[in-house]
Amino acid sequence: MPFIEELIKYKSCSIVGLEKNTGKTECFNYVLQRLPLDKKRIAVSSIGIDGETTDQVTKTAKPEIFLREGIYFGTSEKHYLMKRLSAELLEISNENTSLGNIIIGKALTPGKILLSGPSSTVGLRRWMDEMKKYDIDLTIIDGALSRMSLASPTVSESMILATGAAYSANINTLVQKTAFVVQMINLDLTSEDNRETFNDIKNGVWAIDEDDVIHDLKVASSLSININTEGLKKCKTLFVSGALTDNFINHIRQNKIFNETEIVVRDFTKIFLTPMTYNSFVNGKRKITVLQKSKLIAVCVNPTSPNGIVLDSEKLCNTLSEAIKLPVYDLRAKAVGF
Repeated sequence: MPFIEELIKYKSCSIVGLEKNTGKTECFNYVLQRLPLDKKRIAVSSIGIDGETTDQVTKTAKPEIFLREGIYFGTSEKHYLMKRLSAELLEISNENTSLGNIIIGKALTPGKILLSGPSSTVGLRRWMDEMKKYDIDLTIIDGALSRMSLASPTVSESMILATGAAYSANINTLVQKTAFVVQMINLDLTSEDNRETFNDIKNGVWAIDEDDVIHDLKVASSLSININTEGLKKCKTLFVSGALTDNFINHIRQNKIFNETEIVVRDFTKIFLTPMTYNSFVNGKRKITVLQKSKLIAVCVNPTSPNGIVLDSEKLCNTLSEAIKLPVYDLRAKAVGF
């Protein structure tokens, strides 16, 4: 697949599912079986537990993680002992999980394994930093339900998105919902000046006026809509350090100070807007941008849901690909849109 060639250009990649049973683990396995291990040194881990034979929520069968010889991995002590492959134990990491410390190993034979890596994005970044000593060329992280923060550019340079019938059983609805997520992932970077100004700000909401003077609006986060705009006649740029929500957007839309404002967030994982709210805010004079972004390489679809609904794979791939202007793959049918 062409996206494998694109993937190996990056140092890190997250594979993220928009819902359980959208084919994320199958996509993960597909990628692992096709990476050029003779040219690249690969490491893998997971946020949460991945590789179970049965989904713990839906009780449906799940594909197991299959590693090839030579792949480095990080998993908990418990699941390292359960592995069905021969491995070299390289070190016991200081990174701890509820299932024990993270074991760093290298597969000596092909086989199956449960991956249970660091439970937080901060822990994941620490583990990835540890792996640098092994001259890893590409780290691939398998995501977990509702952990879109895994796809943050602070964790990985690139990402693959998995969607499908489990996310919505209606093709049009599925395309609309997935396309909006893709739109958020692909938001423009803000200016270099803004990146320098806001990059080290960790808390609060900050504004830049028409004279390029920065104002602290004295709120802990956008969850508080009691914004202090005293002394601010016009807001050119608004930096929201935390979550960007519908309530916040709907509140500032009522204030003419923000009629021509660029809102800047750290990255797309901080955006919690409905399409309606986003579209009502963004116009010719208002926009939303990011400090950091990942490269979305491809979208993979699973046209089958756990309750037996099967969507038309070719129609889904082509319709979604047309909507997002990116390759879309059903890895089982090998159908490709775009």
